[in-house]
Amino acid sequence: MSELDLLYTDVEDDLRSSVRGLLADRCDPGAVIALYDGDRSLVAPLWKAIATDLGLAGLLVPEARGGAGATAREAAVVLEELGRAMAPVPFLTSAVVAATALADTASADTAGGLLAQGAAGERTAALAVPLSTTPYGALPAVRAADGRLTGTVTSVAGALEADVLLVPAGTADGLALYAVTATDTTRDPVVSLDMARQLADVHLDGVAGTPVVAGAEPAIRRALLTGAALLASEQLGVARWCLEETIGYLMQRKQFGRVVGGFQALKHRLADLATAVDGANAAARHAAAALAADDPDVELAVAVAQAYCSDLAVTAAEEAVQLHGGIGMTWEHPAHLYLKRAKADQIAFGTPGAHRARLAELVDLPAAG
Repeated sequence: MSELDLLYTDVEDDLRSSVRGLLADRCDPGAVIALYDGDRSLVAPLWKAIATDLGLAGLLVPEARGGAGATAREAAVVLEELGRAMAPVPFLTSAVVAATALADTASADTAGGLLAQGAAGERTAALAVPLSTTPYGALPAVRAADGRLTGTVTSVAGALEADVLLVPAGTADGLALYAVTATDTTRDPVVSLDMARQLADVHLDGVAGTPVVAGAEPAIRRALLTGAALLASEQLGVARWCLEETIGYLMQRKQFGRVVGGFQALKHRLADLATAVDGANAAARHAAAALAADDPDVELAVAVAQAYCSDLAVTAAEEAVQLHGGIGMTWEHPAHLYLKRAKADQIAFGTPGAHRARLAELVDLPAAG
């Protein structure tokens, strides 16, 4: 694989500071927990602040289309902070996945218009595929006939917040991408493990769609690959919060007159976790850097990052819950939010097993007999 610079730049550090500051002010853990009781009042104002006040909705949109023209490296930093704060906003689904699908087809007038509106924070989009769809396998599609779409897509992330759905549809000429006004569809919310990224089943019953591009399979796969690559940075943010909060708690908690963090067995567990989180940092940064540089080994970097970071985020969250003791098991403590996000992310854009299988293919590793 080619050498890539994985160090954070000054621009990326400044971006991190801005995002972290905003989230500290506007994303209270109690408001995130309230999502599980059906109170989603946090979502819209927080997304507006991120999308328009900070201008991050257009981070990956080319400057010619009204965006910031940034790269996957900057988007990765944003996702680290969103994961660290458990921010319930559609940045990954709209500003990353949907924007990438549109950017790869921006020669079409419809795609260009949607990109510009998305970059301005005027409209939010979502790619209408199940969250578990991998960049490598079969792509789900509804039926298209005379510009009308019929079918059901289950477990779509970002559908509830979207103004526009980008729907893959099978046509006589292959897979095409259509833009559909979200309110023209029926979106049934799903009681999700992670209600900070609630899923929905989308039903289309002869809904009118605007063609975005024919021969859309490459653009859709690129969007899913981008989502998988940058999801690793979100998982890194989740893991870092779990590690830092657990260390902070154990350095204050006392038992038998001693600080619990001084117990050797716990120090060993934390050291192992810290080492693993550093490994996840390297893997996630490499995936983002490879994507930004359009490296020929980008698929390899993404497969490695997802195979490693998905499992590591779950391990970090489990350790946080357990090492916080009784308080970690309570509804009021936010540790359960991170465990739910880590478990949900573990199947997003493909399971770790699916990415390991893809990695084996890429390095010509034969299947076990």
